[in-house]
Amino acid sequence: MRVLTPEQMRSVDAASLAELGDVALMRAAGQRIAELAERYARGKRIVAFAGSGNNGGDAFAALAVLPARYKRVVYADVAEKPSAARRDAEKRAAKAGVAVRAFPKTREEARKALAVCGLALDGLLGTGARLPVPQKYVDPIAALNECAVPVLAIDVPSGIDATNGALGEPAVDAYATITLGALKIGLLLEPARSKVGELWLGEIGLSQAALDRERVEFAALDDAEFLALLPRRAQDSDKRKAGAPLIVAGSEQFPGAAILCALGAARAGAGYVTVAAPQAALPALRMHLVEQVAVELTSAEDLLEVAKRCASTGIGPGLGLDDRTGEIIREFVQRCELPIVADASALFHFAKNLEMLRGKRIVLTPHEGEFARLSGQGTIKSGERIARLREFVDRTGITTLLKGDATLIYDGKLMHVNTTGTPLLATAGTGDVLTGMIATLLSQGLDPVDAARAGAYWHGLAAKKAGLQRPVGVIARDVADSLGAAIPGEPRPSELRRIF
Repeated sequence: MRVLTPEQMRSVDAASLAELGDVALMRAAGQRIAELAERYARGKRIVAFAGSGNNGGDAFAALAVLPARYKRVVYADVAEKPSAARRDAEKRAAKAGVAVRAFPKTREEARKALAVCGLALDGLLGTGARLPVPQKYVDPIAALNECAVPVLAIDVPSGIDATNGALGEPAVDAYATITLGALKIGLLLEPARSKVGELWLGEIGLSQAALDRERVEFAALDDAEFLALLPRRAQDSDKRKAGAPLIVAGSEQFPGAAILCALGAARAGAGYVTVAAPQAALPALRMHLVEQVAVELTSAEDLLEVAKRCASTGIGPGLGLDDRTGEIIREFVQRCELPIVADASALFHFAKNLEMLRGKRIVLTPHEGEFARLSGQGTIKSGERIARLREFVDRTGITTLLKGDATLIYDGKLMHVNTTGTPLLATAGTGDVLTGMIATLLSQGLDPVDAARAGAYWHGLAAKKAGLQRPVGVIARDVADSLGAAIPGEPRPSELRRIF
């Protein structure tokens, strides 16, 4: 999916208005918002706070098309120079019986406005708004956050910066957000992501030519794109052609990391998984891995020999941090021509030797702490994730997946933002499962950036699927075991799509 910056959205809006007219676009926006409003309303009274711009116009447009069985009230900030689309929306709302009230001037007035309603619409500030929050909207936003009913934010929750995900004081804590026309990057980034709630994309008929003219800087997968990336077994596949990753992982202290990595690889569809681990870890591996082959990790030379029968390598989960292991891993990677995914202890061993990875078909998968060491530039501060990842990849030439609530994948060309992240993944071993998954996808022919973004998307889907069966206590093995069931069905075309 295309993900736009606010500047790009303004450009597309302007071109679309010239081509299609602003009235048609706002009417389409109102229809999409109304569809969701009926989904979330807990009562027959729906209240909207409408700002003075077109975001407020969208609120009028939505109330205008909601059925008359709803008591619809809008508290509207006066638009001094309303657009033609807003004037049209206001007229249609009045004709439909929508009550228009004076905009609240105090928090108490805003609270009273929201009393006994079944849904609140946040139409105060749109994509183009910048922080800080205008003073006249501070009390209405605070009241929206205090009300006991769902708040549906229009385009973006008021008080967030759609450019970088920064939060104002205050910012609407939405139950759901419907963003119109295209995803905006700030909605996908923390800390704003935690305010978005359930995110929906509403198609409103923007000019495709205008969208195509915009340089693609950010992208995110949806179900259809994920399914298009996911390899399918050919009819004549044998077990190695189906995917044969070599997992180099584990130690006496952490044999479980290798086990989980191997299970992730197998459940992601590999036909033949080989695990190379130190001798002390092998008894545990052989006890828990029935279908996978476990061999002793002795030397780079032996690893290279095993790798001749494999199609990719996943390195790092649970490996020792001793110098000898580091020497074996670095020599192996330097001489290995297979595509590689490296995580955990492998990142420790590569941190001061990144130049040896340049030109390799490799993806690194650090969390923020590991990235701080890898990059050599310390802890990532709030709002720096995109800039820090760009700098690192541009400098080293290494495709990197930076884990987090919004996992980022960058190959020097396009920044991919994962939309399936979930707190359910905040448990030991899920990163090991992801490494195995990416290793399998690499072994099945995906290039590093596609294997990384498909793996991250699928990983989140599997965690959510596991959470349906076990709302509390999801563990890494549950995520691996849910991979097959988490594959989505073929999506149907729709003008309203759930993103997360």
